[in-house]
Amino acid sequence: MYPRAFHYHRASSLQEAVALVSQLGDDAKLLAGGQSLIPLMKLRFANPTHLVDLNFISGTSYIKQSNGSLHFGPLTRHAEIEGSAIASGVPILHDCAAGIADVQVRNRGTIGGSLAEADPSGDWAVVLGTLSTQVRCLGKNGERTFDLKDFIQDAYTTTLAHDELVSEVIIETPAKGSGGAYLAFKRAAPVYPTASAAVQLTMEGDICKDAAVALGCVGLTAIKAKDAEVALRSQPITEKTLSAAAEAARAAADPQSDMRGSADYKRTLVAALVRRAIGIAVRRARGEQIEVSHIYA
Repeated sequence: MYPRAFHYHRASSLQEAVALVSQLGDDAKLLAGGQSLIPLMKLRFANPTHLVDLNFISGTSYIKQSNGSLHFGPLTRHAEIEGSAIASGVPILHDCAAGIADVQVRNRGTIGGSLAEADPSGDWAVVLGTLSTQVRCLGKNGERTFDLKDFIQDAYTTTLAHDELVSEVIIETPAKGSGGAYLAFKRAAPVYPTASAAVQLTMEGDICKDAAVALGCVGLTAIKAKDAEVALRSQPITEKTLSAAAEAARAAADPQSDMRGSADYKRTLVAALVRRAIGIAVRRARGEQIEVSHIYA
């Protein structure tokens, strides 16, 4: 099916894009990578009267390291992050970017667009939920900056006003001795995961000094498994610790039964993913170079 007719506008700056959306009203939509919006338009689930294209704005795709943080432009493609030596310094970011859908999607989809969409089945919100992440937004009244946990409010719902856009994503570089991993279970590469898990640990010798655990596709938003984090902190990573963290993750999950599996199946699956991700995160925290790929049914 083809989309309904719409008016096309090509913005030359983020400020112009904000002004256009403000002037054109509620029937205007911003176009970043288009990997969520365009399919919805083809199905006629979304019918914007105006599309404001961000893709020809210079300086919106970048990966920089500054003052202990990584800075990502809003139109930085998943494939650019996958191939970035800077981003690979935080391995969990590479795990995420390299595992999103297929090559075509990774070459078009953007980190800013993904966060702004707030799709419950998305990858970035899960991974960035284990890191200290801020989302910078630009609107007609200037800039606002939110912690990621405050930016995403519900499924497909963020703090963005209609005439605001994501202007930068800022991720604090993890402390020395840190390692992370992101794993998803999928039926096939192009589809959304059945469940996913991200783990970021800071080790001090054999003891887990700090831990962050986030679960994806098992709730209306990415879920922070706080009890799993507590089970890991100040503990050696033993079989007992792994079991406690996995069980806490299972309890934190709040999935719905659907074509991908029953709720109980997804709880069991996410617990297994957390257990495996912890093992990889520990090895990476110790300096090992571990390649990670998603798990396919």
